[in-house]
Amino acid sequence: MWICLNDAFLSIVSKDCPPDCLLVRARRKGDIERTFPGHKVVESLQTDYRYRAVVPRRVVAQVMAERVEGIDYDNFKNSVADDDLHTAYARVWGVMYGLQSSAPSRRASGGG
Repeated sequence: MWICLNDAFLSIVSKDCPPDCLLVRARRKGDIERTFPGHKVVESLQTDYRYRAVVPRRVVAQVMAERVEGIDYDNFKNSVADDDLHTAYARVWGVMYGLQSSAPSRRASGGG
C-alpha cells in the first residue's frame, strides 16, 4: 500500500517481518521516523526503498486512523509544505489523472 501523507511518502507491505508486523518503507530519510517515532529504521543502498522499519500492524493501523481523524485541509496537495514532496505528488497526480476518462470504460459499464 502506498501512503501519501502531507509530510511523508510510505510503502507498507507484509514482507520480511513477523505476521503481526508490517514492513514500512520510505525513499526519504525522516519519513518513517516522523510517522512512526521510536521504531528502528534501517538504511540500505541495496534495496529499492532505502529506509525500512518493522512496525506492529496495530501501530500502523492506529497511526493511520489518527492521521485520517486529523485531516483539516480541503486540498491535499496544498497541505504539503515540503517543496520536493509537493512536486513529486503533483507528478503522481498528473499520472493518475491520466487514468481518468470522461467516458465510462467498457468494464465499468459491464461491457467487458
